[in-house]
Amino acid sequence: MSTTIRISLAQVTSGTEPSDNLKIIDKHARAAHQAGSTIVVFPEAMMRCFGGPIRTIAEPLDGPWADAVREIAKSIGITIVAGMFTPADEGRVANTLLITGPTVDASYDKIHLFDAFGFAESDTVAPGSEPLTVQIDGVTVGFATCYDIRFPALFQKLGDLGAELVVVPASWGSGPGKVEQWSLLARARALDSTAYVAACDQAEPAEAEGTAPLGVGHSVVSSPTGEVLGELDATPGLLTVDIDTGLVDAVRKKLPVLANRRQF
Repeated sequence: MSTTIRISLAQVTSGTEPSDNLKIIDKHARAAHQAGSTIVVFPEAMMRCFGGPIRTIAEPLDGPWADAVREIAKSIGITIVAGMFTPADEGRVANTLLITGPTVDASYDKIHLFDAFGFAESDTVAPGSEPLTVQIDGVTVGFATCYDIRFPALFQKLGDLGAELVVVPASWGSGPGKVEQWSLLARARALDSTAYVAACDQAEPAEAEGTAPLGVGHSVVSSPTGEVLGELDATPGLLTVDIDTGLVDAVRKKLPVLANRRQF
């Protein structure tokens, strides 16, 4: 049975103050609802941008910041996906996605940590271990965060778990070829999982210093066949796309890469 839902990607720039970032979430969640979307996706590190201390602002999932996001979702009647930081072991934090809305309240901790291009996320962040899928309005949605998109096995696993759409919030680091890699990886992971991939990045900041990954924009939605259904430029914006799960079913019947793959 085919299900169609509308999803919006809010390509924004989070700042250093969690309370100010809640205002950004409220504004863009309302715009997404007005556009007819039932899900609005915000980037990774929406609670506080990278490039400064995150241990001091980390809060549990039942803390005031997450509860404020829940209240926004409840008041609007929309499911919100937003990146935050939660306390973890050894004085580190977890890089957590909060997924909250009328029918869901869940979280995903980033599995693959960005120890690359001169940045060591593992210094301050503890890795997650469990893939996540949830049901939202009749659609099975999987989750990944930023650097996760470079690892096909995670997306294949999400496909095995029935994901028809995989949402990927990010704060993608800039550099030569990084924009092209971002778009290519979103399309490749859609092909690997035969699912839609909705990859939402932070907008490119006006000024950037140091090695912290802050964002390059270019949020993109790919179909299960790798077709780009919508893409933004580097500047802030809202990308809204319809997701038809009937296409996922059709592709998985014609091209059953998940069923055909061999384990080595």
